[in-house]
Amino acid sequence: MSISPPARDTHVVRGACPHDCPDTCAMLVTVEDGRAIRVAGDPDHPVTRGFLCAKVNRYIERTYHPDRLLRPMRRIGPKGAGKFAAISWDEALDEIASRLNDVRASVGEQGILPYSYAGTMGMIQGSSMDRRFFHRLGASLLDRTICSMAGTVGMRMTVGANIGADPEGIPQSDLILLWGTNTLTSNPHLWPFVLEARQRGARVIAIDPIRTRTADQCDEWLGIRPGTDAALALGMMHVLFARGLQDDRYIAAHTLGIEQLRPRAAEYPPELVSAITGLPAAAIVSLAERYGRATAAFIRVNYGLQRHAGGGMAVRTIACLPALTGHWRRPGGGVQLSSSANFEFDRGALERPDLSPPVRTINMIRLGEALTRPDAGVGGPPVRALVVYNSNPASVAPDRTTVLHGLARDDLFTVVLEHFQTDTADWADIVLPATTQLEHWDVHLAYGHHYVTLNRPSIAPRGESLPNSEIFRRLAARMNFADECFRDDDLTMIRQALASTSKRLAGVTFEALLERGWMRLNVPTPYLPYADGGFPSPSGKCELYSARMAAMGLDPLPAFTPPREFPDTATALAARYPLVLISSPAHQFLNSTFVNIDSLRRAAREPECLLHPFDAERRGIAPGMRVVIHNDRGAFTAVARVGDGIREGVVWAPSIWWGKLAADGANANHTTSQAETDLGHGPVFYDNLVEVGAAD
Repeated sequence: MSISPPARDTHVVRGACPHDCPDTCAMLVTVEDGRAIRVAGDPDHPVTRGFLCAKVNRYIERTYHPDRLLRPMRRIGPKGAGKFAAISWDEALDEIASRLNDVRASVGEQGILPYSYAGTMGMIQGSSMDRRFFHRLGASLLDRTICSMAGTVGMRMTVGANIGADPEGIPQSDLILLWGTNTLTSNPHLWPFVLEARQRGARVIAIDPIRTRTADQCDEWLGIRPGTDAALALGMMHVLFARGLQDDRYIAAHTLGIEQLRPRAAEYPPELVSAITGLPAAAIVSLAERYGRATAAFIRVNYGLQRHAGGGMAVRTIACLPALTGHWRRPGGGVQLSSSANFEFDRGALERPDLSPPVRTINMIRLGEALTRPDAGVGGPPVRALVVYNSNPASVAPDRTTVLHGLARDDLFTVVLEHFQTDTADWADIVLPATTQLEHWDVHLAYGHHYVTLNRPSIAPRGESLPNSEIFRRLAARMNFADECFRDDDLTMIRQALASTSKRLAGVTFEALLERGWMRLNVPTPYLPYADGGFPSPSGKCELYSARMAAMGLDPLPAFTPPREFPDTATALAARYPLVLISSPAHQFLNSTFVNIDSLRRAAREPECLLHPFDAERRGIAPGMRVVIHNDRGAFTAVARVGDGIREGVVWAPSIWWGKLAADGANANHTTSQAETDLGHGPVFYDNLVEVGAAD
């Protein structure tokens, strides 16, 4: 008699992609006998549409990776050597609490600095119990500026909030400008909407210094010089006014400052803008005329174009365009940087900023300075304890040489919560194993659409890993914090986040999300935020003239602010370092996440750079040659690729490689600076002049 094998327990769990991407995909996780065996995009989700990106398709490989951290560890070798021994959770928590109390006693609570960003975009594992812990502790606050703040503030100064057009309206667009965005890599779920519009006759234009994989798929590529986007927008305004293509009714009803803007735009004729941007004057005129004659033009801007000294102003200037043409009136019209401000979770209840006394704030992009030169601007006591989670600053923070010098300090106590032994974890004193998205609860906003997504744990935590929230909950207990809020579990905190008075969250409850997995905000489809005005600015209008910027001592009108390291103005520097370096993420990586996943790293091959044939010829560089990319701040090596898919005078080095996985132990951030943008105190990663030469 044959015996049938026992039936397998196979089921599907709803989740959310946690990564720093506009798409925030709804995931379906297939679990078999307690082990996750497949992740897929939810086919019913209006944006996810059943597919995941090349990176997150490898999430099972990431979760069960043999190098996954599964136990707490204590450093046993010199800092940076990455040598650790396993310890118990009790030992780890006791040591952390003791060392933090030592810092409090010696230099005060502000000598403790949390460092986190968007390793997860989840509200619970990213910004809940951790914030409560550091607020109650009285630690220094962290200004989390490393990605989006310049553009965010630029949008606020123009339309009032970082709220833009709805991508679900794109199929009704008749012109699409993908401006500074490699959509197929960094926002792939937007592309099906773009294709729908194109099938209906829309023209798709990429504006980018690099002919990216997205630009290759567009109808046109305008290879603009890095950092000159505001000049192009002003040139478009010049043509709009000169041709009478503006929407006078919308301008009169819903904007402020048109009288001041007209003479400003007159200062940017196409010939001047051509000299600044490197685009032909005829192309500038053609772009502006088509934009003005379109009925519903959609502009998608992304965060790369705001990573230079004038980045906030660049986004502000572009954001003025749809108000001048009235494109906000119709589905498929407007500009989108983000939808995040529509997700009005109750952050006060979640993060409890009321627990914090008045303390200093340290800008995360100036970590190197904070760790090595506390007298250079941060003020207050030296940083003696650093707690890193949801970030890998030893790879991603600018001015990497200085950051590593700071992490090497013997008197700096460093704790890292991680999935893997990253560049940053190598410098830690204590490393704590954190759960992945498949192993914990969370709730997610999106910054590229309007759906709230719940993440259910689909498998048990691997090894001894714990959710970030639980780690900080246990640390609070070790520090004897008796406040009731430190006893809230994750489900309670999800409910607290959703218990907002915002009308946009009406009906979005934990119980409804449990049933459905995701829900649209209480906004129409498509959402037309400014069809009838109603801008969330102080005036209630699109502020072409900004009194707030004037009060800040800044130009109140749209303007072109050149990069600090702009070849036309920084002539002495450009004579030594004539190439602008852009180091946007490789298709296989999301910043430094996924770099250690073998299949993805093999696909990325090795650190590379792309040069224009003329630039390569001048330097005697042939394809496949190993080169060094350098400036006064530092250097890294890469393998040269040569092609015409990049502007002359620009070098592209897709990033961000872990130093420990690169042949020379370095990456592009050895050349970047800790300088700040004009608005939002953001980073200037692409405001970076370098030279490229053959490696020895």
